Amino acid sequence: MTEAPVDVKLFAGKARIPGNVVFRSFPRETVVLNLDTGKYHGLNPTAGRMLELLEKSDTVDAAAARVAEEYGQDVETIRHDLYDLCVELRERGLLEIVGNDGNTG
Repeated sequence: MTEAPVDVKLFAGKARIPGNVVFRSFPRETVVLNLDTGKYHGLNPTAGRMLELLEKSDTVDAAAARVAEEYGQDVETIRHDLYDLCVELRERGLLEIVGNDGNTG
């Protein structure tokens, strides 16, 4: 099984929650709601914390470093997990990645 190629530009981008998306963290999960579609998605506590740090960090790479530090994990492992989370959320319209040029990806 071959893995999909990683878009390294994603790590240099800033994660942004679209205006039509809200989320709230609870002890057992984070609920992410798309107000336009009415669909909500549940994230486990780790993914929920990753989302919080993505929103607060200047870049996805900076968020990976913060997550790795908080959880005492290798940053490369966290980068892989965070990349997968970003791709999933972006495909569902729950996250945008804004590049240095201001364009969303």
